[in-house]
Amino acid sequence: MTTPDIKIFSGSASKTLAEKIAKACAEPLGKVALNRFSDGEFAPSFEETVRGNNVFLIQSTFPPTENLFELLLMIDAAKRASAKNIVAVIPYFGFARQDRKDQPRVPIGAKLIANLLTAAGATRIMTMDLHADQIQGFFEMPVDHLYASTIFIPYIKKLNLSDLAIVTPDIGGSKRANAYAKYLGAEIAICYKQRKKANVIESMTVIGEVEGKNVILVDDLVDTAGTLCTAADMLIDKGAKSVRAICTHPVLSGKAYERIEKSKLLEMIVTDTIPLKQESEKIKVISVAELFASVIDKVLSHESISAHFIM
Repeated sequence: MTTPDIKIFSGSASKTLAEKIAKACAEPLGKVALNRFSDGEFAPSFEETVRGNNVFLIQSTFPPTENLFELLLMIDAAKRASAKNIVAVIPYFGFARQDRKDQPRVPIGAKLIANLLTAAGATRIMTMDLHADQIQGFFEMPVDHLYASTIFIPYIKKLNLSDLAIVTPDIGGSKRANAYAKYLGAEIAICYKQRKKANVIESMTVIGEVEGKNVILVDDLVDTAGTLCTAADMLIDKGAKSVRAICTHPVLSGKAYERIEKSKLLEMIVTDTIPLKQESEKIKVISVAELFASVIDKVLSHESISAHFIM
């Protein structure tokens, strides 16, 4: 896919994934310098011309917030260097859990991030498995919202599991779980949890039949892994044959790795939208590079990308 007017650059947080995407696109990864001042202030600069080019800037915006700000500065630099189009490729869109006011006097962080990306000069957004689909409507520009089901479903099929059940670890993910279950012809169940405060589960139960089932827990991200591991242990106690989890974004903060290792999860399958902080025998990573490269190719050639949506 050699296209003269395409330039692919990476932020410092997504270098490995960006290298894979650029390789799949048969394009060199562009050179970016990140200049830092002694007080911590930084400024990215492109080490090659981008004038008149379609520029793809690859950066997931997981913490620290510097990753988001670096992307914003790169967008601004590309705009001021006369790039033709500036596509922010954000495999993991941070702050997506702040998609609405669910209590008084709180921000809608996802909308603020959309405004910042727009103000910086992005002309298109490419992302994967937003925590809330409606975030696409926060932008007044095209948003290519990709689904990890495109790579997860073939993996599940290869497992050739009998008595398959798709389970969502919380009610909010029921739509996603139902889509997987319908496509795979599997049973569906829902874990119902009650919280006293964020990241602390008070109680959990399951709605649906899981006894004698090979269960796959489906979620868009795994953070502290508290909900996922509690759900896995409960499902085994309820008579499930095995429990696996598929989670697009491995945020994995706090005691997540420790919890996963101690849990009754057989394995957890994630993507490389966020690089793992450490290795784990229970965690398997499937790359999204080929998928993003294919969509970049189709965007450049003005072709439909609907064939990439399994769900």
